[in-house]
Amino acid sequence: MMNWKTRVTDILGIQYPIVQGGLAYLAYSDLAAAVSNAGGLGQITAMSLESADALRNEIKKTREKTLKPFGVNFAIGQHGRGYEELVAVAVEEKVPVISMTGGNPSPIFDMLKGVDVRKLVLVAAKRQAVKAEELGADAVMVVGQEGGGHLGRTDVGTMVLIPQVVDVVSIPVIASGGIGDGRGLMAALSLGAEGIEMGTRFIATQECVHAHPLYKQALVENDENQTVVIKKSLGAPARAIANTWTDKILELEKNDSGYEELKDYISGVTNKRYIYDGKIDEGFAWAGQVMGLISDIPSAQDLLDRIVKEAEGIRKKWK
Repeated sequence: MMNWKTRVTDILGIQYPIVQGGLAYLAYSDLAAAVSNAGGLGQITAMSLESADALRNEIKKTREKTLKPFGVNFAIGQHGRGYEELVAVAVEEKVPVISMTGGNPSPIFDMLKGVDVRKLVLVAAKRQAVKAEELGADAVMVVGQEGGGHLGRTDVGTMVLIPQVVDVVSIPVIASGGIGDGRGLMAALSLGAEGIEMGTRFIATQECVHAHPLYKQALVENDENQTVVIKKSLGAPARAIANTWTDKILELEKNDSGYEELKDYISGVTNKRYIYDGKIDEGFAWAGQVMGLISDIPSAQDLLDRIVKEAEGIRKKWK
């Protein structure tokens, strides 16, 4: 058996250095608790909830399902709404981990001064990682261009980006983007990361109950060539499953359409039409290139067990 102790497991109080991504509209108590119970860090997505009371309720439901640490993710800047009340609830409920993605985390760090909580920040560039450390992040999650959902503005892949960030920060690095199995975990550790974050892979699990079966089926049946990056023209590139809807978005972007022309195509409403209702040609769904490595829909426990077993098998071959 490998020793899975890293600074990431120490900081987060978890068994394996595996973090579940925030997953807008999908990461709620069932998935978060299942991942935490399996030895990783599950997370709730705060900004997809309609109110502070809804977040409080989701935190309580998660605590009913697990006694282990879990996090609350704040996708700042992506939902066009304030997050102050939501952060206040996370603090009041003494959530052990808060993660920040998709915007400037400085205001949240100000709100967390003096609060006993672990702070994670998702970054996509060396400069962002250095800034996160200066602000007081306990670790940075570093996403390469392979990832699903919102990415960095450059086309740097995980394999190159991770060691670059490891070289410029002293806090632990958690690798994200293109990782979905034990091989990805071992590759990340070899690059100097001390843990991994997975988003797309956790959508294709039994406990991601809000994801429509057709969404999960698409993740299983398609490969890495069926993803496209949309919203580049808006300075907010994000990777999604290629379909007729993303074709429309890309065509509008090609014709230099602005936000006003694009907003109805890229809204949360159209996102939910696909991921909740299964209307796969009337909306869009986020997915990373790791889609090419997904072949089943296991439980979170079975997935983490498999990842760990595969990683330990690789380690034995190195002897």
